[in-house]
Amino acid sequence: MATHRSPLGLLALTLLAFAPFSAGAADCGSTASPKLDWQDCTKKNLMLQGSDLEGANLFGTDFSLTDLSGANVKSANLEKATLVRASLEGAHAEGANFAKIEAYRSSFANIVADGASFAGAELQRANFAAARLAGASFEKAELGRADFDKAVLTGVKFSFANLSRADLSNATFEGPAMFERAFMFLTRIEGLDLSAATGLEQAQIELACGNAETKLPTGLSAPSTWPCPAEHE
Repeated sequence: MATHRSPLGLLALTLLAFAPFSAGAADCGSTASPKLDWQDCTKKNLMLQGSDLEGANLFGTDFSLTDLSGANVKSANLEKATLVRASLEGAHAEGANFAKIEAYRSSFANIVADGASFAGAELQRANFAAARLAGASFEKAELGRADFDKAVLTGVKFSFANLSRADLSNATFEGPAMFERAFMFLTRIEGLDLSAATGLEQAQIELACGNAETKLPTGLSAPSTWPCPAEHE
């Protein structure tokens, strides 16, 4: 026996068939937990210290002014997240993806972010004091006036990054770091052992601020303008 459907019933079935699949939609109201999905959610001005967000999808999440100090964001995807004036001080972020984040005046002090990617990130005046960043990538990142005081930068990639007025002078390089075509206008490199650095050219050294204790790769020499005048500090 043939089944007859009303026009309204057929319309409902058609709309259901073409409705967007929402099973994987972000759950912005969920509590912080590993592997959650907060993609494009607004999480501004919150107290999320010590939260466990390991492996979470935080793509495009707005964390402006949020305190994530001591949080676990290992292997989390924070690409294009907004972290303006946020704090990840003391956070664990090994292998995390911070590519293309906006993090002006944010604190990453004491963060453990070995192998993390900050490629293409906006990190002007960011604080990376005492951060562990071995093997991290800052390729094409904006790092104007960023502070790397006592940071471990072994194997870091600064290729094509803007390091204008950034302070690397008290950082640790226990091996090669990449500086290919990095812009180093008044970058503080006093006292650094950059003898194993790759990609450095004399033109970059001429722009940077070193001193007699700065060790350079073979073939490069300290310019007569070192040390930089006091007004550039």
